[in-house]
Amino acid sequence: MPLEAGLLEILACPACHSPLKEQDTELICTGQDCGLAYPVRDDIPVLLVDEARRPE
Repeated sequence: MPLEAGLLEILACPACHSPLKEQDTELICTGQDCGLAYPVRDDIPVLLVDEARRPE
């Protein structure tokens, strides 16, 4: 699921505005207190807090 070049650089976590990193089929928030994992469906990031997985 490689995202388009440069796209990951401009995306941010909608909850805390920290940068995101790619991991498998999710985008993981890098914020220390956040850590939400947003799904990527059909190569489209779903950046909705209600759809995000909470950190374990």
